[in-house]
Amino acid sequence: MMRIGNGYDVHALGEGLPMWMGGVRVEHSAGFVAHSDGDVLIHSLCDALLGAAALGDIGVHFPDNDPAYKGIDSKILLKKCCNLLSENGYQVVNCDIVIIAQQPKFRPYIESIRSSLSDIMGVKTEQISVKATTTEKLGFTGREEGIAVMSVVLIDGKK
Repeated sequence: MMRIGNGYDVHALGEGLPMWMGGVRVEHSAGFVAHSDGDVLIHSLCDALLGAAALGDIGVHFPDNDPAYKGIDSKILLKKCCNLLSENGYQVVNCDIVIIAQQPKFRPYIESIRSSLSDIMGVKTEQISVKATTTEKLGFTGREEGIAVMSVVLIDGKK
């Protein structure tokens, strides 16, 4: 049985903080203000995966008021989500992810992000699409106050 899930996440930017996107360190003057490492791409992807399998969302499994997740590497969260899918009889068919940001430019990082996600999720890079767009300086992303990511996934299993 094929199932589709979508995810959306946003994090505010703060000067001098590290920026992680899809498990890859991105060079930029600002990073994400968050309880975890703030990897907005992975958070969006986790929500899409969990949603596709009707397993809740990232906040249900990894609440941001739980000290256990303070500063946690989001790659760990993604691996746990993939394990949950597997335990429930699902496998990832493909992922389509879009980063919405005015700055920084993500094109130089796309292949590294795809490779990182492939390694974490145990799927081929060909199963993962990552793109980036701007909002033409409109809204909070255009003003560089934050970055948003939308993810769509297709999973298969539980026939």
